[in-house]
Amino acid sequence: MISGEMPPVPKHVAIIMDGNGRWASERGLPRSVGHSKGVEAVRRTVKAAGDAGVDFLTLFAFSSENWSRPQSEVSDLMGLLRRFVRRDLAELHKSNVRIKIIGDRTDLRGDILPLLLEAEETTRNNTGLTLVIAFNYGSRDEIARAAFRLAREVEAGRLKADAITPELIGAHLDTAGIPDPDLIIRTSGEERLSNFLLWQAAYAEFVFLPQYWPDFGADAFNEALRIFASRDRRFGGLSAKTAAVAG
Repeated sequence: MISGEMPPVPKHVAIIMDGNGRWASERGLPRSVGHSKGVEAVRRTVKAAGDAGVDFLTLFAFSSENWSRPQSEVSDLMGLLRRFVRRDLAELHKSNVRIKIIGDRTDLRGDILPLLLEAEETTRNNTGLTLVIAFNYGSRDEIARAAFRLAREVEAGRLKADAITPELIGAHLDTAGIPDPDLIIRTSGEERLSNFLLWQAAYAEFVFLPQYWPDFGADAFNEALRIFASRDRRFGGLSAKTAAVAG
């Protein structure tokens, strides 16, 4: 980066929000308190991303594997989702935030799907930050669903097998129309993707931070952006520096 230039801001930041339970456990509190504090961190992070000029922010809110957690915890998480949509939707809409939901929508329980659809529909024409909420999401499941749809097209004779390209597969994923993440952040010190955006993460930069999610905010978000700006992204080719030397 040339002196005086603004550091590069990632167009799309995705976050694995990890550590709510451990945050609560270390304080002798119920896990539900950690999840509640995690919602406050979501609010701080959405604002920080908008202030930084990020275009897309994807949050891993609830994985397809999370249904196996104790029923009481699942119920608490669903309650938090309901409260977040009902309490924050108007404010997000006022702030010109567009909401997009990714994940498997089939067989979602009760009022959850209508709430998610309401959030999308209410904000669909907004032009500011796009907040992508990964709910009932698992990347292997997403890829399998895309493969199934393509296989049906081939079976019906509407598509030739040799016409299937990486671009066509990408167009059948939940994230169709959303650019791949430039930066993926995971909190709590864990260093794995946990079935999150496996296809889309092919050239993402990773930043693993020690903070538990309830402690996450603008300072930690901006630190991750600073680390991102220091990276030399090559996308399988030469970096600008190396190319200049080679030339």
